[in-house]
Amino acid sequence: MRDDKSSEALNVLGTELEVCGTDPMTGYFRDGCCNTDAHDRGSHTVCVRVTQAFLEFSRDQGNDLMTPVAEFGFPGLKEGDRWCLCASRWNDAFKAGVAPRVMLRSTHEAALRLVKLEDLKQVAGDLS
Repeated sequence: MRDDKSSEALNVLGTELEVCGTDPMTGYFRDGCCNTDAHDRGSHTVCVRVTQAFLEFSRDQGNDLMTPVAEFGFPGLKEGDRWCLCASRWNDAFKAGVAPRVMLRSTHEAALRLVKLEDLKQVAGDLS
């Protein structure tokens, strides 16, 4: 059972969590939001717009997000897709200089357990 509901969840800015992406459908719960609960061991909480550089970095780290996996209904990601990343993978990419743009309004506050807000803001794609 899910502890958070998107209407109750907060983003890293302290406001209501917004939808990250629905094409392809993202999120630990595949609800379009970066919601999380105690079962989400990867903390799929950072909403990003993926880049080719990040996709290649992730593949090189052992997590190929580009190749479709039909049995799981996963179409594979391409540059420009919005996706809920594991906070630790985003942090690894940030340290390697290949972090994709973050959508702060769609990034769950739980991400702050593993990444710094100031780091997220450095590559924010939705700050005015």
